[in-house]
Amino acid sequence: MTRSLRTPGHQALMQVLIETRKLKGITQQELANRLDRPQSYIAKVETGERRLDVIEFIEWTKELELSPGSTLSEIEDRIRVSLK
Repeated sequence: MTRSLRTPGHQALMQVLIETRKLKGITQQELANRLDRPQSYIAKVETGERRLDVIEFIEWTKELELSPGSTLSEIEDRIRVSLK
């Protein structure tokens, strides 16, 4: 299995999380406060320097008021489009 950092799937994940955060008018600092993490954690995830595990992903989507399942479907759709 190849590493997932900076793959089309990882890029799609980052895009969805960043776009949603911005659309909801939430800053990196505000999201970090909600997750009880430093702002640098949010920045590292959003720039691809750090990956999220499944539990972190669920917490992240919860704080953005997203359904983890729907978010995964959107990511999967973007991956499919990027591979065409």
